[in-house]
Amino acid sequence: MASTIFIQPSFTSKSLNKSLNTHFVPSFKLPGSVSFNPRTVSQLSVRAGLIEPDGGKLVDLHVAEPERGLKKREAALLPRVKLSRIDLQWVHVLSEGWASPLTGFMRESEFLQTLHFNSLRLGDGSFVNMSVPIVLAIDDSQKERIAESKRVTLVDLDDNPVAILNNIEIYKHPKEERIARTWGTTAPGLPYVEETITKAGNWLIGGDLEVIEPIKYHDGLDRFRLSPVELRQEFEKRNADAVFAFQLRNPVHNGHALLMTDTRRRLLEMGYKNPILLLHPLGGYTKADDVPLSWRMKQHEKVLEDGVLDPETTVVSIFPSPMHYAGPTEVQWHAKARINAGANFYIVGRDPAGMGHPNEKRDLYDADHGKKVLSMAPGLERLNILPFRVAAYDKTQFKMAFFDPSRAQDFLFISGTKMRALAKNKENPPDGFMCPGGWKVLVKYYDSLTPSDNGRIHEAVPA
Repeated sequence: MASTIFIQPSFTSKSLNKSLNTHFVPSFKLPGSVSFNPRTVSQLSVRAGLIEPDGGKLVDLHVAEPERGLKKREAALLPRVKLSRIDLQWVHVLSEGWASPLTGFMRESEFLQTLHFNSLRLGDGSFVNMSVPIVLAIDDSQKERIAESKRVTLVDLDDNPVAILNNIEIYKHPKEERIARTWGTTAPGLPYVEETITKAGNWLIGGDLEVIEPIKYHDGLDRFRLSPVELRQEFEKRNADAVFAFQLRNPVHNGHALLMTDTRRRLLEMGYKNPILLLHPLGGYTKADDVPLSWRMKQHEKVLEDGVLDPETTVVSIFPSPMHYAGPTEVQWHAKARINAGANFYIVGRDPAGMGHPNEKRDLYDADHGKKVLSMAPGLERLNILPFRVAAYDKTQFKMAFFDPSRAQDFLFISGTKMRALAKNKENPPDGFMCPGGWKVLVKYYDSLTPSDNGRIHEAVPA
């Protein structure tokens, strides 16, 4: 287990449980915004044991090792559906229980509940959050080949059998409705839509998955891809009494680190003895201008090596989900998945899971809606949402600090665009913005994109 994280010693996690229908969401106010407190803060009580996964237990869709040979022989006799790279990432997500209690690609009833209610009703009448459809598209010719079969084999791009989908249901793929309900717009240029939906088949196929072997990518990063079960084991080994998750798809700068260390300080002040940070970079599909995963992981490693975050109280792991860039809708999925991994606190900031409008010079989503939606979302009542304060570079202290509007002139906001420009030009940011080792990784990445003699941009080499 130690080889799968950036840290050396170990620490574990117990969980915080609270009464239903409440979040720990203190009233907060950002510059230019109104204070709000959508749920009443309840008395928090700590008890041993991690927060329960959705549905009461984690789903594990892997075939037992002694049965894998038999399943491969069965798979060879069934109609085949070829998975795209992103489809395979969703098989990974489903197989390890990140989407518990889902047991496979969604059938129509699950798809419609997700699309219209952002939740799923369980057999006992309770609800769990589910805000993004996890579906598999097929075209007319694939539908004809499947014919009356109730089972299909899912194969990767090299035709290797990955899984068997059982008790299948095939139904129409309402692309426009799916896009409009998930993204709140049908504007052209949405990255995930262009990549996976626009040219996809007109049918969806759902069913129960049997994944023949654990999904591996053989990219040197598999040791960081801890499943929810493995993360829970790590938290317990470290005796954590609270787990707080921070998702990111960008390099870590000292403003991020300030938010994470300040969250731990707040949890200690609340009475927790050993809160553990789950630093959880997104590892599935991301849009073309995001820093690739291998470079981000190398940068995160330097952040821990340079002591910006404490390796003793931090677990770094890869979240295998693809990225939708669907703002307040998608951030619910990100939060729900972390419940299944054992986190009972979730840090959320400005415009989570958002992006710029693909056709207009503005953000696609209101910057505050993500955290407001999380604090009210059905099925996330057990998760404590921690909205973080605005951090900026304090020119008087030469470090990242929480923005103080009473002396706004002392602060410098370094945008992602500015950070990328500095790295591309091999210029250094202000001292204290990012640890030196992490910045060097970022400069090397952008240097790998230097145009060649013919003016074309090289594809980035893996870190």
